[in-house]
Amino acid sequence: MKKFALIGASGYIAPRHMKAIKDTGNDLVAAMDRFDSVGVIDSYFPNAQFFTEFERFDRHVEKLKRNEQNLDYVSVCSPNYLHDSHIRFGLRIGADVICEKPIVLNPWNIDALQEIEKETNKKVNTILQLRLHPSVIALRDRIQQSPKDKKWEVDLSYITSRGNWYFTSWKGDVSKSGGIATNIGVHFFDMLSWIFGAVQENIVHVHTPNTAAGYLEFENARVRWFLSIDYNTIPDDFKAKGMRTFRAINIGGELFEFSEGFTDLHNISYKEVLAGNGFSLEDTRTSIDTVYAIRNAVPIGLKGDFHPVLLNLK
Repeated sequence: MKKFALIGASGYIAPRHMKAIKDTGNDLVAAMDRFDSVGVIDSYFPNAQFFTEFERFDRHVEKLKRNEQNLDYVSVCSPNYLHDSHIRFGLRIGADVICEKPIVLNPWNIDALQEIEKETNKKVNTILQLRLHPSVIALRDRIQQSPKDKKWEVDLSYITSRGNWYFTSWKGDVSKSGGIATNIGVHFFDMLSWIFGAVQENIVHVHTPNTAAGYLEFENARVRWFLSIDYNTIPDDFKAKGMRTFRAINIGGELFEFSEGFTDLHNISYKEVLAGNGFSLEDTRTSIDTVYAIRNAVPIGLKGDFHPVLLNLK
């Protein structure tokens, strides 16, 4: 049984990590978050120690080490801008790390963390769960069996409505979240590069606090992408059904459907990590490079090959 600590216990994604730790037969011995609304821990690890101050959490971890009860893993579910620091903490105390997306905000952070991996002989694992989705795996196999020089035409739309709270939280602060393309888009950009190869061109057409759209050309695909947290951008027929999320990928004129199958992807991710097959820092590089470039690009407006939904926006 492996011993885990979790940083960021009150966040949206933390319960999936708690469940994965429990379902893989391991133990969460300590958790930390600035906010104390973490009653969900009782559903998984009621005996876990909990801290709202990092200094006390750090002291507890040191005490475990002195008593030869070293942590095996630190799971990081904290806000995006803190990932780098919390990963460093995990490595420095002699634990392997499992970190949510995006692994870091800046490409050079990857290089620095790889140096610490070498120094500590520990590994950083990142959650890239779409690579483990059966439908995505099947799609990748299909693309790899097509002619090597084929360019697929792809339209990606992902709208996940958020209320006014979003802009008051750290997620609405670009310096902390990386902006909308990083916060809600990085998994899709990783998926696209995993399926279609290296990025050859990256153009941003629109980039506002709640909407972003652009064009990415990969070795085997031309992708028009659209991301939004604005409910008004959801298609009317989906609104009529009471839905606040819309996800669609059109590949070569065919709708790629993968709405189901997300429930157990964190469990599968943990099983792969524990088996030594976790996704590495290097596996994240293309997607981090991509979202960093998007964040710092100057939008060109409705020019060139832009996503068709932009014609309907005010």
